[in-house]
Amino acid sequence: MEVLGIDVGGSGIKGAMIHMETGEMRSPRFRIPTPQPRKPEAMAEVVAQIVEHFGYKGPVGCGFPSVIKNGVCKSKGNLHKSWVGQNVEELFTAATGNDFTVINDADAAGYAAMNYGIGRDMKGFVVMITIGTGLGSGAFLDGRLIPNFELGQIPYKEFDKIETWAAASAKERENLSYKKWGKRFNKFLKLVELIVSPDTIILGGGTSKDWEEFKDYITVDTPVIPAGLQNHAGIIGAATACLVSHPELQ
Repeated sequence: MEVLGIDVGGSGIKGAMIHMETGEMRSPRFRIPTPQPRKPEAMAEVVAQIVEHFGYKGPVGCGFPSVIKNGVCKSKGNLHKSWVGQNVEELFTAATGNDFTVINDADAAGYAAMNYGIGRDMKGFVVMITIGTGLGSGAFLDGRLIPNFELGQIPYKEFDKIETWAAASAKERENLSYKKWGKRFNKFLKLVELIVSPDTIILGGGTSKDWEEFKDYITVDTPVIPAGLQNHAGIIGAATACLVSHPELQ
């Protein structure tokens, strides 16, 4: 069984066909830049273009960069404020004609790691941190998702949210070395450790591929490991979310 997974990001919206037994991508990834400003109608149009590109008619799994509760966006995250209160599942379904399951993007990346990657069969309390435009987080207890852990939204010093100071976008914006940025990211992980005390932290997102560049600056006691699936994890995990809402796919 193959399912279309779509990963909505601050800079790009990406999709691919995923084999649900193995988690393997069965098509090349197709990417369209996220329209600016990041408003609902324009982004829904891009999602429709991705579905059309694959000529896909079945249910779609989608990772979305915000708190999602029962399909509804509860926070603007790094998007436009008009997303707040928007039913993302209904919007994307109306735009495409396909049934959509939409979850938080870090939760989607976590699904990929926990079902097909390094977190498979991992017990205890596992937190997935995705490093990108923001700092996403997904939480799993004995492999079961606890949705909408938004640890990147923790206020820090003069910042409304710590991801403004410690995400990969801050590294790029301020042209930080891996050492300077790594120390910032380590401060964030220390707060994660203090607040939720995970057994393991898995790192995802594009910057996780640079683990060797900054691992020496990570000093938390909790084991920290890179996910390995990198940029594909959001797509793979988004497709996996369909298995929860569409058990007939299993």
